[in-house]
Amino acid sequence: MLRAGFAREVDLLWHRINIFATIIYRQSPCPCLPLNTLHWGNIGHGTHSSKPPTIPAPIYRHAAPSGPWPWMDLESDIALETELVPSPIQSVERWKWRGYPQNLFGNWAADRVARSKMVENCSREPREKCRIYCVDVLESGDFKSTNDTDPPIEVDESALSQLWDQLQIEPTGLRLRVLLVDNMKHPVLQMLGTRYNIEPCFFSSSLNWIPSRYQEEVAKKKEDHITVTLLFVRTAPWDKPAAPSHVSCGEKATDTQESLRLRSVHSESLAEKYLLQDLLALHMIRSSDPSGSTIISYHPSAQWNRTTAERLKNLVHKVGESVYWQKIFKQSKDPTFFFLAILWYALYAWDESLDHLYTHTNWLETNGLSTNDNNLTTELHTIQAQLLHYASLLEDFRKSVTFVRNTPSPVLESSKFTDQARRDTNKLMRKECDNLLSEIDRLGFQLKNITELARATVNFVDSRRMQDLTIATVRDSAAMKQISYLTMIFLPASFVAGVFGMNVKEITSDSTETIYHYAVTSIVFTVLTAWLVVAFQSHSSFHEPGSGFWQRLAWPFSYVIRHMLRLLRSQPGELP
Repeated sequence: MLRAGFAREVDLLWHRINIFATIIYRQSPCPCLPLNTLHWGNIGHGTHSSKPPTIPAPIYRHAAPSGPWPWMDLESDIALETELVPSPIQSVERWKWRGYPQNLFGNWAADRVARSKMVENCSREPREKCRIYCVDVLESGDFKSTNDTDPPIEVDESALSQLWDQLQIEPTGLRLRVLLVDNMKHPVLQMLGTRYNIEPCFFSSSLNWIPSRYQEEVAKKKEDHITVTLLFVRTAPWDKPAAPSHVSCGEKATDTQESLRLRSVHSESLAEKYLLQDLLALHMIRSSDPSGSTIISYHPSAQWNRTTAERLKNLVHKVGESVYWQKIFKQSKDPTFFFLAILWYALYAWDESLDHLYTHTNWLETNGLSTNDNNLTTELHTIQAQLLHYASLLEDFRKSVTFVRNTPSPVLESSKFTDQARRDTNKLMRKECDNLLSEIDRLGFQLKNITELARATVNFVDSRRMQDLTIATVRDSAAMKQISYLTMIFLPASFVAGVFGMNVKEITSDSTETIYHYAVTSIVFTVLTAWLVVAFQSHSSFHEPGSGFWQRLAWPFSYVIRHMLRLLRSQPGELP
């Protein structure tokens, strides 16, 4: 009783808190969502999970702006959509970003923004600090050293105007600036979207883990925007041990969005490794302005335990240390090569992941053949389902690289590039994209080999299990055959004993019954038993399928009538 009363008090308190939060939100003077949105969930800090979190299933129809109905389902009532009202113009220039995306993209009404979870999926944990890392590439193609690079910008939500003023500063002497955002907050999303005129589909597809690729805002000889949101597979250690699972195939369906546990592969700290789906979300503004081009990289919040902005920033800096890529940057001023270089991160992650997966599959094959463990077979079936999903992700990777190769920058048509430089740049771009595509083809063959190995192992284990069942069945049939032989030996003697034990006049003179009475009674009960056995069978050749019990009870008559009619139809000439 005390526990029940306490639970009711907690529910009542929770209900009052929700009402209070709703009242505060409705009284907010800002037409958009409040900057510091309270986060009532239990994910993020303080959460302990036995495996990496599962990503949401992507909704591909909302991936690109080419879809005329962003985040609108056909089953929903269009009448429920709010009327598109122009967003009010902010009186102060420094606060105009508050109206994003409605102020720049009128079809993104408030209800569509809510359905896209663009605000809900932003980091709302106060302890997660939003940081913006910066990598600058000079006009010469050299990278600014880490000592000359400014420290990451820590977003102070109490002084957002300073961040907005900082984003307005036009860099000079740069070919490219890369902005990498960790734990993106909603105000930062609005500022970046307003400052660089970013199509909201980039943020909605990134925040919802939807693969996409598209080009927009094309201005001949001036600029364009390209977006690539890519899901790839990466190996990551997980320090929290997973509980041993003994789940059969029929108890739980395979979820391809879950991380794949590699029990046979461990890191240097002896932590188990997982194959998890990571995100590479890049939006590039290729511009001929003196301020150079810009790449914006979104990174999931800390609760997902995916690639951080700091990690990718260090990898991008190492691209500048590559002699091969430095020659490319010196040879061509097209900033798209930097975009292409970042895509190699996904290929490295794929290659390492498939190596670990092949090792784990071999381990499962060895143990499955030696132990005959059903759980290993279940795990192999799960890997087969995951491999089919990985093949689709690898195909998305191929399409993204092909998209970059087939989407030249409009800046190439500007006066910055001569005809010869333009031809050399296009030729070099095709070459580098083909290099990356050939590596993706190699990964495709490797993925196919792992799939065939898992399928062959499952088939072999299943066939061996069927062989064991066949041997057991043959052994049982041999035992039944021996019992039949014994029955055949004693059956005549039992029959003779039964006959001589009958109390009939032909055998015992003082009996009142005869063999005739015994034969009639036995035949009647035998016929009655056969009649009832057939009547109680729902499937039999003596009655039609789907017949009720009373129809089946009359099966001798219906059977005879049915055969008589069939006989008459087969001899039409003899009918009167």
